[in-house]
Amino acid sequence: MNRSLRNTALAVAASFPLVIALPSSAAQAKTPYVKPFMGWSSWSVESSSRPGYGTHWLNESNIKNAADSLSGKLASAGYNQLNIDAGWNFDYDWNNHSDANGIPDADPDRFPSGIQSLSDYVHSKSLKLGLYAAAGLEKEVYNKNAPILGTDCHAQDIAAQPLTPTNKWGGNWKIDYSKPCAQAYIDSIVARFASWSVDFIKIDGVTADNVADIKAWSEAIDHSGRRMWLSASAWPVDIAAADGLKPWANSVRINTDVECYCDTTSSWTSSVDDRWTDLPNWLSKLNAPGYLPDLDSMPINNNSGSGLQDGITDIERQSVMTFWSMASSPLYVGGDIWFLDDKAKQILTNPEVITVDQAAVLPTQVRSGSTQVWKKTIGRDTYLAVYNLGPTPSDITVAFKEIGLRGNKHALRDVVSRQSLGTFHKHWTATHVPAHGSRLIKIS
Repeated sequence: MNRSLRNTALAVAASFPLVIALPSSAAQAKTPYVKPFMGWSSWSVESSSRPGYGTHWLNESNIKNAADSLSGKLASAGYNQLNIDAGWNFDYDWNNHSDANGIPDADPDRFPSGIQSLSDYVHSKSLKLGLYAAAGLEKEVYNKNAPILGTDCHAQDIAAQPLTPTNKWGGNWKIDYSKPCAQAYIDSIVARFASWSVDFIKIDGVTADNVADIKAWSEAIDHSGRRMWLSASAWPVDIAAADGLKPWANSVRINTDVECYCDTTSSWTSSVDDRWTDLPNWLSKLNAPGYLPDLDSMPINNNSGSGLQDGITDIERQSVMTFWSMASSPLYVGGDIWFLDDKAKQILTNPEVITVDQAAVLPTQVRSGSTQVWKKTIGRDTYLAVYNLGPTPSDITVAFKEIGLRGNKHALRDVVSRQSLGTFHKHWTATHVPAHGSRLIKIS
């Protein structure tokens, strides 16, 4: 960035109160994190057609209830990120809200106290706050030609010409980042988010054409002086964008939405089971520290109480937790966390499974097909996961040499049940793994 634009960005940032500054550098690229975040996201609730849910559910009262639930039920296990998804700056008819400078602003009917007040509430619960935005320039901002804070430019000055729809659904106008004030506009948004003490930003609809957007948002986070996780999202992000996003995004959505857009949160075939097909395609692209696969939210919340149901069985819920953890994906719960049931809490808070996730190590697929075998190495330990994706129970045998282990005898521990299994010679068999079931084993 040249000196004049850097000074403009600093002027924009200076107009908002900021927090502890990151070390100054020419280009920090992205906030470094050593492990994936854990928490909850609102979208699974917003996507459901069950009465009482859907996009109208998103409001200040329900988010505060979610904060209370997350704090009281899961935060002690590490789930401390509360992410507000699409709609917070849209009215109930889905019209975009921004202030006079084109900076996203909370819908006053949904959030009458504003985001600053809500952020204070969330942080008072020792939680972190995340907000959503989409790649490109909102058409509402373009139409009113909002003046860009701290500059002599307006929104229409930074739009690519001729006007070009961008992002996965073509909902915004493409930004021309060669224009002098384009970065300053993104800086102004992120500076506002930083003034609200936002900790996470999800940019949705990312295609290969939106790498420049993620770069701009990442640099704006750097300029803001606040640590924020940056997620590049879509359903899925184009794999052609993988290399371009690597320096800028902390995580990248590699598959379609987990939600079924029905009266439950999800179902096994719509679309939980897609993850076992999608992750292998991305593994070679995620070969950099701090660049993690995002498998979307986990439908592990409520199968036994009132309110929105997960739509998958307890066996399937455990397979989700195991697969997400083996992938070192961010672990964030979907569904109405107010109704979190005991079995969901047991699955989500198992410290030995969480350890597998938080190592931020990618797995290797050893065997594909309907009975899959995966492994990953954490320190001197090997973790072995087997999955039965078929319709009937199955035995799954794994030879130690198949997963690269030397020697014939190894001590095994079942990570899910947290029980030692004893010493095994040359191989181990997971017996009678139920349909859509899994086992997760630690080999020391």
